[in-house]
Amino acid sequence: MNKKILQLAGPSILANITVPLVGMVDVAIAGRLGDAASIGAIAIATMLFDLMYWNFGFLRVGTGGITAQAYGRRDLTGAAGTLVQAVGTALFAALFLWVIQYFFVETAFLLIDTSEQVRLFATQYFYIRIWAAPATLSLFAIKGWFIGMQNAVSPMIVDITVNVLNLLFCIFYAIYLDMGVKGIALGTLTAQYLGLTVASGLLFIYYRKIIRKVSISGTFKFSKMKDFFLINGNLIIRSVCFLLVYSGFTGLAAKYGDNLLAISTIMMKLMLLYSYFVDGFAYAGEALAGRYIGAKDIVSLKKSVRLLFYWTMVIALISTVAYAIEGEALFRLMTNNETLVSIARSYFPWLIVIPLVSCTAFLLDGIFIGATESASLRNAMIVSALSFFVTYYLFRGTIGHHALYLGYTVHLIVRTIMMSLMLKRKVYGRISAS
Repeated sequence: MNKKILQLAGPSILANITVPLVGMVDVAIAGRLGDAASIGAIAIATMLFDLMYWNFGFLRVGTGGITAQAYGRRDLTGAAGTLVQAVGTALFAALFLWVIQYFFVETAFLLIDTSEQVRLFATQYFYIRIWAAPATLSLFAIKGWFIGMQNAVSPMIVDITVNVLNLLFCIFYAIYLDMGVKGIALGTLTAQYLGLTVASGLLFIYYRKIIRKVSISGTFKFSKMKDFFLINGNLIIRSVCFLLVYSGFTGLAAKYGDNLLAISTIMMKLMLLYSYFVDGFAYAGEALAGRYIGAKDIVSLKKSVRLLFYWTMVIALISTVAYAIEGEALFRLMTNNETLVSIARSYFPWLIVIPLVSCTAFLLDGIFIGATESASLRNAMIVSALSFFVTYYLFRGTIGHHALYLGYTVHLIVRTIMMSLMLKRKVYGRISAS
């Protein structure tokens, strides 16, 4: 079982090491442009894309869980049909985002309080990167499908390709061609379409035989799409709650000025950095939970969950030590602004807290996704999102900006507790009930 876990988690971890480069490279290059406004603009623009894209996170997580269970039942044609449904949904969603882009941005800035310079740079970035929507959303679906098919190598290749190219093109456009924030957006757009090209090539190489068996018109019939959208409807609500937490963190930080907004942007990137290691095991949990539930193998399911928990705790402990020793060094990789570094030192202890309070929540997300327990994930996220805002507003008067970090920590603890209590009934119970 450990071998199976590592075969799935290993490639995902290697890919995930490069995943934060999409956001971190953008922020780091902006930090080299010379002022806090550029960093703040990338933070706000990224938040706007989170507002859009996270609502379509079901294209990855829902597709992965449904596909894994089909794989466990050895229904490969059904699994291929799920891919067609997911990519088709992604393309329709991208068209919708193109149509509403102007109204979305104008409405967002009625609610977000920023300086004029931050707003100018953020809108420039947004109106360029939005044209990558078909590639971005299609990659959500394809990578989720690969994971469901127990294939962690192909999404690794795609992620590494996208993120390395993003680094190179952002540097080329933003710094070498002196395009600034516009260049950062153009680099990200270019990398997304090249990544989609690579993903499509991998699908053709490894899965063309089963994909050719799928009836496109039959796949999009209501009777076929009903389960897909029933599961994903709950995941959309979950994504909205995720979005409220992460965009709320950035949006509320903006009220404290450009310096604290820049610090919060970098801190959030660093707090999530370790999770890209844990997510490798969460992806393994998603694939294995779906597979064993599809195969009705309760013994293997329980064993995989237990061992995944042990691996996740090891990653959390190592990360805690790394943050404690190198927290400031990591922060300096993101900016050379000494004023920001000086102010940020009081926030570094939060980096040490996050791994141990969040690792179980991230792992259980993957396991519940593999079980297609979308209603449970929805409920846990609704309550934890509420806990974030309640905690912030209760403590902002006494600890100020630190209340954002406390609220974020509390929401992770709430998620962990709720999903742990539901694990036996909602995940293991999927096999005994059937």
